[in-house]
Amino acid sequence: MNNSIHPDVRNLTPKDYDQSIRTPSQKYDFDRIPVLLKFYDPEKIVETYSFHGPVGEVTVEGQFLIPKGVESKILYVMMHPSGNLAQLPMPIALAASAGRHVLCANSRYPYNDTALIMEKVVQDLGAYIRYAKEVKGYEKVVLVGWSGGGSLSLFYQAQAENPTITQTPAGDPYNLKDAQLIPADGVIFIAAHLSRAETLTEWTDPSVIIESNPDIRNPEFDIYSPDCPNKPQYTQDFVLAFREKQRERNRKISHWALEMLEALKKNGEMERGFVTHRTMCDVRWLDVNVDPNGRKENDCYLGNPKEANAAPAGLARFSTLRSWLSQWSYDYSNAKGSVNATLIRKTPVLQIVNEADDAVPATHNPIIRDALATPDKTYVEIKGATHYYRNQPELMDQCLDALQEWAEQRGFWA
Repeated sequence: MNNSIHPDVRNLTPKDYDQSIRTPSQKYDFDRIPVLLKFYDPEKIVETYSFHGPVGEVTVEGQFLIPKGVESKILYVMMHPSGNLAQLPMPIALAASAGRHVLCANSRYPYNDTALIMEKVVQDLGAYIRYAKEVKGYEKVVLVGWSGGGSLSLFYQAQAENPTITQTPAGDPYNLKDAQLIPADGVIFIAAHLSRAETLTEWTDPSVIIESNPDIRNPEFDIYSPDCPNKPQYTQDFVLAFREKQRERNRKISHWALEMLEALKKNGEMERGFVTHRTMCDVRWLDVNVDPNGRKENDCYLGNPKEANAAPAGLARFSTLRSWLSQWSYDYSNAKGSVNATLIRKTPVLQIVNEADDAVPATHNPIIRDALATPDKTYVEIKGATHYYRNQPELMDQCLDALQEWAEQRGFWA
């Protein structure tokens, strides 16, 4: 095995990386300016390690991407529940090609969603928006929800406009009604799915019978096995049965999580972690006739779907009981996009759909579009665009053009 480092990545600096993913239309140099916020959050349960100082003090870190020589009172804010977006093409294109001020905001759960509580992520996002407006002096803030950040943006805006939540799905007090979240002035939903809970459910392997032993499976639904009697093209009846089994598995885990929390309380304990195997299984990836769009067959955004399903890292692979209920539970999560869309009644919303998305199901964006209560909603589809715009710089430019047109019409571009 050759252990040498590929010359294209040896000693790659942030500036080198920024240059490496630029497209011909990109014309601004920009600075990366770190931001570190500390705020008081008197939760009774602390799930994160090393991001808390004194009890109740939360630390979050992010990056401003500021084009050199460009002044602006408008800020585009991007957050993913657990990811760091600062090195992805979308925020870099906003800064380097479009000349926008961008803030890539990390939650208190960077790179690790094992114990993530969605309600607390909303609080984190609120701290950045308050800082942007009250400290940095930005007059308008536009939330840009890409991928998993899309449903988060809807969740945040719903609770900022019409707060309803006073506890987490596990029953722990967490009051967003009194959090005084500052609403964003606009929301952009790009290559985004309904929610982590609904997406996970549609990717959960329904053949698993015993959670502690994923090798014991129902052959009727084990679609990656050559012995599975159901083959592409799948019948409508099989797809419906497959989906119902996926929901059954999610509900079984959620019910167990609630029971386990009650049992732990009796023993004077508070939390426990567990493993969920095989969570990248979807009939869509093997049969492009199921919810068709422009994606490739036998492929997904993580590569070979069979390999991704059995990989040690995957959606919800490791989770705590409370985290499962908050971010992964089909029935209990508060972060479901269509529900929160009904609470957004006055904010302009732009949806940009990547027509060949190999991660976001084709059915998800129409559901969000129909659920949005705001009268100012715009729906744009980019033909052939995949989830990451990988090797598609011209389609990234189309996305930016659509974004700019929408923003200029609403005073978010000056």
